[in-house]
Amino acid sequence: MPWQSLFTLLPDQRRQHRIHLVGAGGTGLAPIARVLAQMGFQISGSDRERNTRTQALEALGARIFQGHRPEHLLSPDPPSRPDLVLISSAVPPSNPEVQQAQAWGLPVVKRKDLLGPLLEAREVLAVAGTHGKTTTTALIAHILTQAGRRPGYIIGSEIPGLGFSEAGREPLFVIEADEYDYMFLGLKPWRLVLTNLDWDHPDLFPTPEAYEDAFLRLLQQVRAQGRVLYYRDDPTLRRWEREQRLEHGLSYGAFHGAYARAEDIEMGPQGARYRLHIQGHDYPVQLRLHGLHNILNSMAALLAVREAGLSLEEAIPHLMTYQGAARRFEWKGEVRGAIIIDDYAHHPTEVRHTLQAARTAYPQREIWAIYQPHTYSRTRTFLDQFHGAFSAADHVIITEIYAAREPQDPHITPELVAAATHHEDARAIPSLEAIAQYLMPRLGPNSLVIILSAGSATRLAEILL
Repeated sequence: MPWQSLFTLLPDQRRQHRIHLVGAGGTGLAPIARVLAQMGFQISGSDRERNTRTQALEALGARIFQGHRPEHLLSPDPPSRPDLVLISSAVPPSNPEVQQAQAWGLPVVKRKDLLGPLLEAREVLAVAGTHGKTTTTALIAHILTQAGRRPGYIIGSEIPGLGFSEAGREPLFVIEADEYDYMFLGLKPWRLVLTNLDWDHPDLFPTPEAYEDAFLRLLQQVRAQGRVLYYRDDPTLRRWEREQRLEHGLSYGAFHGAYARAEDIEMGPQGARYRLHIQGHDYPVQLRLHGLHNILNSMAALLAVREAGLSLEEAIPHLMTYQGAARRFEWKGEVRGAIIIDDYAHHPTEVRHTLQAARTAYPQREIWAIYQPHTYSRTRTFLDQFHGAFSAADHVIITEIYAAREPQDPHITPELVAAATHHEDARAIPSLEAIAQYLMPRLGPNSLVIILSAGSATRLAEILL
């Protein structure tokens, strides 16, 4: 039986089939594994280290191994033989489990190849764009579930009350559509949200044109009766509008000309508020989130849930019960009155927006920005964009570059990034332990430490606390 046919089986029949995931604890595969387990499949998998995601999968009955070894596939013979091996983008062809699967003739697929067959029968509401995907996806799933709906969803971060995924009990499936490794090209959206287009992942997309082309390919995959919800203030999306690529779409933003506009915007320590204006009607909106970028995320979410059949009057009150996502302006605690916040920002645009939100939320505090550059290719490509990105902070510390999947580049250093910020108090301190030692005598009851990292620097919060 072709592996694509697994997802057309009845629930009772799925229990006879096992799917093995290499990299099961990662943010890309763990949410899929949870959905597959809830659908009734047997789940096994492996990862280099155990984490909270692998523990959550084990609680669902999955068998998770630490490390990568051929014997984790268990057996080449039925019924112990896996029907399918799913791998993350970070898994190389040399992985011993991948090599064993290929030797046994098992199908080895990536997320992009799996998502299409998995969601073929669902109404996919995909959230794509450079920034804001996680928060927008989480807001949509949160509003719908709070309103009594039971959609499926996959989110790129842990969300209080939601987790990171759910198989759901209705046709609607909300998914954070990641462009890396062209994952989102496996989708055929019923509704597509485009939050913005800001060139990223230069290791995969060497030019802005290559990056834009990937999103144009996604746009072509929207279903015939589908619709696009897009951020009109974005220059590229506004150009697409002029080129009539977004015909029948609905736009949102703060500028005149958008179908849905944010007006009378107010920022305060408790969050943001604005008036949502749509076709002559006004709706007051209040958020517990900070920053203009989160106002825009909430607008996209409101338009999306309205497309899914929820009225704005019913949807808007649920925004105030959203508690945020892990590592998205996440309050971690206090040290002698100094507040510690952890945030996933790693692109210069995200750094600028997050620090501006921090300054708005805490106007009187002394802000220490701790930034961990993410990958040598991104740091090299966007080095000039760090100029002014940290202007809302009082002090800036640059850690060692987080290499992720890349080899070390001796020409790209923390000192180079610190100089590129043009901030009057920016310095390079490579190790997290040294940063903690530097900070502790300097932090007072009026301090705010915000850690900006998509890598390991999140551990600094634990060290300080």
